[in-house]
Amino acid sequence: MNTTIQIDKDLRPLFLEFHKSKLWSDGKTIADIYFKGNPEKVLKEYYHLKNRNEFNLQDFFNTYCEKPGASGKEYLSIPTEPVENHIEKLWDILTRTPQKETRYSTLIPLPYPYVVPGGRFNEIYYWDSYFTMLGLQVSNRTDLIESMVKNFAFLIQTYGFIPNGNRSYFLSRSQPPFFSLMIDLLAQEKGNDIYTRYLPTLEKEYSFWMKGQEKIVVENGKSIERVVLLNKSVFLNRYYDDCNTPRTEMYSEDNELSTQHSDKNFLLSDIRAACESGWDFSSRWCSIPYKLETIHTTDILPIDLNCLLFHLEKTLSKSYHLKGDIEKAQFYKFKFEKRKEHIITFFWSKEKNYFYDYDFKIGASTTSISLAGIFPLFFEIADLSQAKACAKVLKEKLLFEGGLATTTIETGQQWDAPNGWAPLQWIAIQGLINYGFTGLANTILDRWTNLNKKVFRNTGKLLEKYNVKDISLMSGGGEYPVQDGFGWTNGVLQKLIKMKHL
Repeated sequence: MNTTIQIDKDLRPLFLEFHKSKLWSDGKTIADIYFKGNPEKVLKEYYHLKNRNEFNLQDFFNTYCEKPGASGKEYLSIPTEPVENHIEKLWDILTRTPQKETRYSTLIPLPYPYVVPGGRFNEIYYWDSYFTMLGLQVSNRTDLIESMVKNFAFLIQTYGFIPNGNRSYFLSRSQPPFFSLMIDLLAQEKGNDIYTRYLPTLEKEYSFWMKGQEKIVVENGKSIERVVLLNKSVFLNRYYDDCNTPRTEMYSEDNELSTQHSDKNFLLSDIRAACESGWDFSSRWCSIPYKLETIHTTDILPIDLNCLLFHLEKTLSKSYHLKGDIEKAQFYKFKFEKRKEHIITFFWSKEKNYFYDYDFKIGASTTSISLAGIFPLFFEIADLSQAKACAKVLKEKLLFEGGLATTTIETGQQWDAPNGWAPLQWIAIQGLINYGFTGLANTILDRWTNLNKKVFRNTGKLLEKYNVKDISLMSGGGEYPVQDGFGWTNGVLQKLIKMKHL
């Protein structure tokens, strides 16, 4: 099995040397390396050899370390075949099983099989997995859905929350909390017993997101970790990270960016919080859209996060009701009804007719028009007039030839225009269907699936993200090249194709 280490702590001198050398263009390669022996002995050997004239870092690495392997097994796609067939084959290609041999790395071993996204991402990712599961459901792979849910339950029981991914360098942050939606999905296949079976795990995840709530009341403060107090009695949530140091997987990039900020610790906290959001990075988090150094994620109450926690509270209420604990069911019913009121109060803009994030430091909505604003439709929080107004914004400002752009602004960051992402297409399409806007939903569905299929025919790949404005291109922007595989693209495409056939 894998023996988990934290290379930025356990092997800090060697880790920094690897980064400074620039021998590896992607910091994640360093973060994910395997050590061929006990890391303490490797570090001891490094100290022994490093000052010798003949010492060569690349040779040392080759002797004592091993680069992470590709996330896909040997596989040659056939662009002329139906894309559904390609996806069916990819499930096994992207599935990982518990390792038997002992290896030292940052990977946290999981007890059950799971699907990785692909490309440079050779570990499970939290919110990616829900959208991957949508496709697994179409493929009748309930076994794999259940294995992944069990893995997430294992992580919650072990660490108190679901990390960003199963790497030790992700143990300070989570990702958008989709676990309750995974429970919904599994219950569709296996019945309502799933809700009571995973009730303690759902409760524990909720405790993670609400940690510090009582302390805010006692200290009359405004924010602690992921909880923010507004107007003395309104509790809402933000993204956060427990660390304010450069990310292990992007150490050099974070170090360089921090030189452009007067307070390095605040900048790194906001960078990490944006990573917890899954939107790393976007003008959505920046006071000046085109300048990442103006990022202030921890000042922002995100509309999508609070909608997801509304669903978690609603799921807890349902689960306790099924268990027969009416008092607890009512307790969480009060919670989700209050949160719904607060979402309308703080995130809906009557002037702009759309849902926006809320900057609690200045007490006003942010100005970023993003697909996060469609989450209240997905969870049926909006009323019909609000839904109609949101549909108008989508059609007029975010809809392009290849589907929906993530924001209205092009900054070079990957969670901005012109990029479109599978999970957000799904949220928008389903949200529109909830309110009867099937014409617009079908337009988005057709444009997105056609773009996915076109790129597959041309390249034999399904990609992490797509350029929805210029469909002759693939996509771009962000900290790393466009990745193929790709877990959530496969899952959403498989689900949308089935919807189209129905």
